[in-house]
Amino acid sequence: MAKTFVSHNNILSNLGFDSEAVVENISKGNSGLEKFDDTSLLPEPFCASMTSSEKVKEKFTEIGDISKFTKLEQMMILSLKKVIDAANIPLNEKVGLIISTTKGNIDVLEKESSFPKSRAYLSELGKTIQNFFGFKNETIVLSNACVSGVLAISVAKRFISEKKYDHVFISSGDLVTKFILSGFHSFQALSAEPCKPYDKNRTGINLGEVSASVLVTSEEKNLSKEAVEILGNATCNDANHISGPSRTGEGLFRSVKSALKEANINANEVDYISAHGTATPFNDEMEAIAFNRLGMENVPLNSLKGYFGHTLGASGLLETIVGMHFMEKNILFSSKGFSDLGVSKNINIIKENTSKKLQVFLKTASGFGGCNTAVILRKVNN
Repeated sequence: MAKTFVSHNNILSNLGFDSEAVVENISKGNSGLEKFDDTSLLPEPFCASMTSSEKVKEKFTEIGDISKFTKLEQMMILSLKKVIDAANIPLNEKVGLIISTTKGNIDVLEKESSFPKSRAYLSELGKTIQNFFGFKNETIVLSNACVSGVLAISVAKRFISEKKYDHVFISSGDLVTKFILSGFHSFQALSAEPCKPYDKNRTGINLGEVSASVLVTSEEKNLSKEAVEILGNATCNDANHISGPSRTGEGLFRSVKSALKEANINANEVDYISAHGTATPFNDEMEAIAFNRLGMENVPLNSLKGYFGHTLGASGLLETIVGMHFMEKNILFSSKGFSDLGVSKNINIIKENTSKKLQVFLKTASGFGGCNTAVILRKVNN
């Protein structure tokens, strides 16, 4: 099977408008999480990572008319443009576009919005971004809860292996909106304090908004310095509950096991796990159980939710990009917010930035409806 690579990338968040700036902030331990007391979004105070609308508009005016695009569209277009420019690939019939998001332009349904309610359809988001850049092929929109971002990498790899496309651009994004905040608030899952994944004092999730974009390609030339090869991937559904994961981690266990099999490597050959780590009681416990069942309890692991919050359909792609940069720098970055283990099985949480020769990493994600995705990636440039 032909090799497939994840290459040029961009992250747009309140920690920076490019991947390098974002990773630099993480290396310094800076978090994008802030406390908000905004009753127009939620009656109670909450903690979240939100990207300045004014800064987004300021950047977008350089390339387009802000009145024609929603905040999410502006963020995703800005992010994707940097990747398209770096890739320098003609957007012909052999180039695909995948959009990954959980709720898309859900904010246009609010009465304050000046956009037609039809813009809330995910297909409209896909068309808007496709038309802005002039992609020849219809956009594929992936909306599979919180695995959407990392699942997009798997789908892009499949399209390339089937020779439908030579290159696939992915752009992912979600916003912190009244709708999303109220939904997680109804689950009693929101924390008013910065989240603490896997910690015994964790009190729930924080939400975040970003856009993240990458190029997935079969072409070995003009790869970015942090490029990785996709060795294996798998998605499994535990079919446990609409919002609660399997208590035994069955879906995550099976997806990682299948990804390892396709990659033809053993669990002990993984140097680092970029886990989901939402800081909710059930998710963190389920992951600890699954990684122990896989014999991966000693593999260094972190969650990036303490830096960005949970960015929903963008989280998997965002965290894959950050992992790529970790690998290139040969540094394991700390799992922010963690101090004392609060799960029943031992896992090797990274407590402080540590230099280590890195070659292979595992990215996992789990989401509502029981979906679980795992992708194993290997560094291209040693």
